[in-house]
Amino acid sequence: MNRTSPSDVRAWCQARGFHPNKTLGQNFLIDRNILEAIVAETGAGEGSRVLEVGPGLGVLTEGLLRRGARVTALEKDPALAAWLRESLCREFPDALELREGDALEADWGALLAQGFDAFASNLPYSVGTRILMELLGHAAAPARLVMLVQREVADRLAAPPGSPDRGTASVWAQLDYDVRVARLVKPACFWPPPEVTSAVVTMTRHGRSGLDATGRAFLRALVKQVFTQRRKQLGTVLRKAPALFRDLDPAAAGIDPTRRAETLSLTEWEALAAQRKEPLP
Repeated sequence: MNRTSPSDVRAWCQARGFHPNKTLGQNFLIDRNILEAIVAETGAGEGSRVLEVGPGLGVLTEGLLRRGARVTALEKDPALAAWLRESLCREFPDALELREGDALEADWGALLAQGFDAFASNLPYSVGTRILMELLGHAAAPARLVMLVQREVADRLAAPPGSPDRGTASVWAQLDYDVRVARLVKPACFWPPPEVTSAVVTMTRHGRSGLDATGRAFLRALVKQVFTQRRKQLGTVLRKAPALFRDLDPAAAGIDPTRRAETLSLTEWEALAAQRKEPLP
């Protein structure tokens, strides 16, 4: 089957009585140019180790395998997992490891301990951000992440300080990665077409953060707490925050207490988090 042929994809679904599940984000990429762009963004080549979530019919999986990459793929849908076993697993028995299960329930620590060079995914729109945030919480996350996501999610991940799109996901992602929206993807590039424009997002680890694992965990908790009241001034939010954050002093970190969360740079977030006196519970 040509996985980027709309007629082949529709014929496969009809022959197997398969109906794409909107809840699971089963919008299959059918544009070869976009596929090749995503594969190129991963930097995958001979011997590369790539982790993929939601391979679906295997269009991205196949592209990576034909570049010589070794792929570990997590697929939740039993019907799609069965198809991948009878097709790509047979064609690339030594290069494709297929795991059937929900990425939201995965043991990410054990999985990432294998050591991956890149992460690639057409993330399901309904839970894509949750999966990404879970991945980013691990020090062993790959150095390069390439994803197809809703455009609004891409805008949030890449939002700079001062942008109305900046939020928890922006700070968490940019703490360790440079985030770039590589290109926009029209709904017609998928079958069935989603109702929104998508985007290819590339994240590359930068290594600029000076925080250790404990400091990084504290910063993530702090950012989550402050953004729950994003319209309020930073000083006001912290004075009324749980005891863990109440002693943090924006002024002592060189930050005007009247500023709001979306205006803070990563350097300022780190300076604020560095004042922590109590460990995370």
